[in-house]
Amino acid sequence: MLSHILLLIGYILYKEAMEEKSLEDRISELKSDESYTNISEVPDYYKNAIIAIEDHRFYRHFGVDVIATSRAMLNNIVSFKMQGGGSSITQQVAKNLCFTQEKTLTRKAAELFVVFRLEKDYEKDEILELYINNMYFGNGYYNIHDAAEGYYDKLPSELDLYEATLLAGVPNAPSAYAPTVSLKLAEQRQSQVLDAMVKYNYMSQEEANHIKSLQKSK
Repeated sequence: MLSHILLLIGYILYKEAMEEKSLEDRISELKSDESYTNISEVPDYYKNAIIAIEDHRFYRHFGVDVIATSRAMLNNIVSFKMQGGGSSITQQVAKNLCFTQEKTLTRKAAELFVVFRLEKDYEKDEILELYINNMYFGNGYYNIHDAAEGYYDKLPSELDLYEATLLAGVPNAPSAYAPTVSLKLAEQRQSQVLDAMVKYNYMSQEEANHIKSLQKSK
């Protein structure tokens, strides 16, 4: 019964958001930004890093990773508060396009209606493209183009493996992981990214160890 009530409230919030501005208009507005980066303009290892650390079942689920979400819900119940976590890449895109960062069950329910529309109307790589263009990287950088330019004076296509894997970890907690805030924490997060890439067969352990050897905060 509670789940039905949450979905009903979520649907109302979703409809209100769509009446304010349609999903298509939100996406068109994002794509009109001069900093918008096509998914073909980023290295494969950057895409792989994101998938590995954020949502390793991204290409296999329907927008919601049931396993990760169930685990996050259990953690929330145990801790008696909404801690977040478990959100798929599509869920993060839905949240950033249409809603605030408020962590409530009703907002999460509203998010689902956007998720299902995104998964129905857009290819997975299109959703991933929206993700890299609408995530906060710290320092006032809200997309991969501005982050690559701001931190490394490079285009996204020019990022090397060290830079790409470091930036892949920043959006999880930009106030902590932005390299200008704490390079040590940024590289600790980068190590998690590298370990995930090894775990999900995006790189060898030797490659990961080599990137870790380049870390500057040791």
